[in-house]
Amino acid sequence: MTPRRPRGFIFLLACTLGATTLVGCTPKPDTADPIAKEFLAALESGDEDTIKELIDRPQDALPLIESTKKGLQAEKLEANLEQVDGGENLATARYSLKWILPRERVVEYQTQMTLTKAKEKWRVRWQPTIMHPRLGAHQHLELRSVPAKRANIVSSDGVSIYEPGINYRLLVDAKGLDARDISTVSFKVSEALRHAHQTDPRVVERSPEELAGAFQGSAGPYSVALLGEKEYAVTKDELAGLPSVRFNPEAAIVSKEPNFAPDIMSRVVKIVEDRLDGDNGWKVTIATQDGAPIDDVEYHDAKPAPSIRVSLDRNVQQAAQDAVNLRPEMQAMMVAIRPSTGELLAVAQTAEADKDGPLALMGQYPPGSTFKMITAASGMENHGLNPGSPVPCPGTMDIYGRIVSNYNQFGLGTVPMETAFARSCNTTFAKVSTDLAPGQLKATAKEFGLGVDYTIAGIDTVTGSVPEGETPLDRTEAGYGQGLDLVSPFGVALVAATAAAGKTPLPKLIDGLPTEVSEVVGAPPQHVIDNLRQMMRSVVTHGTAAGMQAEGIIRGKTGEAEINDGSHAWFAGYREDDIAFATLIVRGGGSESAVAITDNFFINLDKLRSGVPPAEEEGEVPPPPPGDASPAPAPAAH
Repeated sequence: MTPRRPRGFIFLLACTLGATTLVGCTPKPDTADPIAKEFLAALESGDEDTIKELIDRPQDALPLIESTKKGLQAEKLEANLEQVDGGENLATARYSLKWILPRERVVEYQTQMTLTKAKEKWRVRWQPTIMHPRLGAHQHLELRSVPAKRANIVSSDGVSIYEPGINYRLLVDAKGLDARDISTVSFKVSEALRHAHQTDPRVVERSPEELAGAFQGSAGPYSVALLGEKEYAVTKDELAGLPSVRFNPEAAIVSKEPNFAPDIMSRVVKIVEDRLDGDNGWKVTIATQDGAPIDDVEYHDAKPAPSIRVSLDRNVQQAAQDAVNLRPEMQAMMVAIRPSTGELLAVAQTAEADKDGPLALMGQYPPGSTFKMITAASGMENHGLNPGSPVPCPGTMDIYGRIVSNYNQFGLGTVPMETAFARSCNTTFAKVSTDLAPGQLKATAKEFGLGVDYTIAGIDTVTGSVPEGETPLDRTEAGYGQGLDLVSPFGVALVAATAAAGKTPLPKLIDGLPTEVSEVVGAPPQHVIDNLRQMMRSVVTHGTAAGMQAEGIIRGKTGEAEINDGSHAWFAGYREDDIAFATLIVRGGGSESAVAITDNFFINLDKLRSGVPPAEEEGEVPPPPPGDASPAPAPAAH
C-alpha cells in the first residue's frame, strides 16, 4: 500500500512542477481597491443595484446620492480614484469627483470614503462625506443662481432716473361679492386711484362705473393698476379692510423721478429692459432636506450689467420743463441738443401740448423767420453773399405779384445782410430765396438736418420738409418760413446745432443704440457756418432777441409764423456751452414770448448747475421788453 502524501506536499509539488508556466502561486493580497473602483464606477453611471450591493446602508445612501444629482442638475459625473490606504480590515480611499453641470459649468473637488472588511468581504461604510467632504446627515448639494443686480438708468449727468425696486399690483377679486359690495369697492378704488394720480400722473384714473363693470366681467382677480412705492403708500391705508382687495409686490425697474420726461423714459425702459439684467452668477450650496441653505461650497459671482445711459440731462430737462411751464395755458415746448455729440439733452412740453402727443419731436409748424438761418446760408453758399453784402429791406416788396411785408411794414432801405438778419427783414430774405434756383433752398436745409429722417431708439421724430421751389411763389414764401415750409422744434434745434458744430450732429438718446439716417448729406461750407454764427450773434446783441439776461454767449434767430387765427412764437439758437435749442409757443404771438422762456431756461439752468435751487434765488427774471428788443427806431419783423 502506497503511503498518502500530505496535501501541502502535493500543492508544493504542483507549484514546483508548474514553475515553468506560472508566474507564481502566492495568492494576490485581498485589498479594498477593487471595491472602491467598482463603487465609484457605479456612482458615475447611477447603477443603484451595484451601489446597494457595495454600501452598508443603502437606504440612507441612495436618497442623498439622488437628491445631490438632482439638486446639481448634473449632466455627468466623473470619479477618479487616487489612492487607497489601509490594512487587512480597514481602508480609506481618496478620490476626486467632477460634476458637469448645465451651461458648461464644472465643479470638482476631492473627498474620501471608508471601507471595512467583514466575513472576507469589503464594503463601503456609508457617510454623507462620500458625496462631499462638508456634507452632514440629511444634507445634499444644490446648484443655485446668484442673481445679478439689475442695472439702473442714468441721465447724461450721472443722475439715477430708474433703479431696481418693487412695484405693487392692485388686484380686486370680486368673486362672491354682491352688487352692493362691488359698488362700494369700485368707489373706494376709484378714489384711491385719484389720490395716487396726484402723486404720480402716470397712474390712470378710472371711474367707479368703469371699475364695477370690469370687476363683474372678470373671471378671476382683476388687475387695476401697477403702483410705485409712493402711490402704494397713498392707497394701501385707504383700501385696508376692503373685501377682495390685495396688493402683490413685483420686482421692477422703478422711476426715482416720475416727472423726468415721463413719456420718453417709459419708452426707454421698454427698449432697454432686456439689457438691465446682467449675467447671473451661480453657486453650489449645501441644503437641508427641505431646501434650506446652510453654506456655499462653490461660488461664482454675478456680473451686473453696466448702467444704461440716456442723453437727457437732468438739469437741462428740469430747467426746460420749468421754463415752458411758465405758459401752462398754451402748447409751449422746448428741445435742447448737445451740438458736439448730437445727444438729446431735453424735450419739454406743457400739459396742454401733451394732450396732442410728442409735438416737440413730431409736430409740424411753419417756422417763420427762424428759417432765415437756412435762407441766409443758401444765399451765402450759392450766390456769394456775406454778412456785409448790401441787400434791400423795404417795408413791402412785390415779387412776381406776391406782396411781401415786414412786421408793421418797417423798412430799412439798403443795409448789410447782417443787419437785415438781425432785424428780421422778410422782404430781404424773400428776394434771396426767390433768386435761388429750384432745389437749392431744399438742399441747404438738408445740410442743416432739416428734411432728413432719423430713426432714433426710444423716440419718433420728424424734422420737417422744405419745398423744391419749382415756382417763384414757392421760393418766395419759403424764404421767410411761410408757405410750404413745415418744421418741428426738434428739426429747428438740429439746424441750430449744425450752426454750432459746423455739421449736423447725429441725434441720439440711448447710449449703445445707433441712430439710422435716411441719407448722408455733406456739411455746409465752413465760410457759410462762420458767417451765419456772426449774424446769429447780432440777433441777440442788437436785434430781435436783444435784452436777454442769461449769461454766456448766445446766438440765435427769432421767428413769428403767421397762421389763419394767429401766429406761432419761435426762438432757436445755441449757447456756447454746447447747448442748442428751439423754443415754440403755438399761437404764442410775437417771438418775444419764446425769447423770454428761453432766457428763463438758461438762467435757471445755471442756478441748478451751481447747486442753488432756482426757488431760493431772490427776485424774478423779467422777460425781454414786448415787441422786438431792437434799439433801432423802426420795429423789427419776427
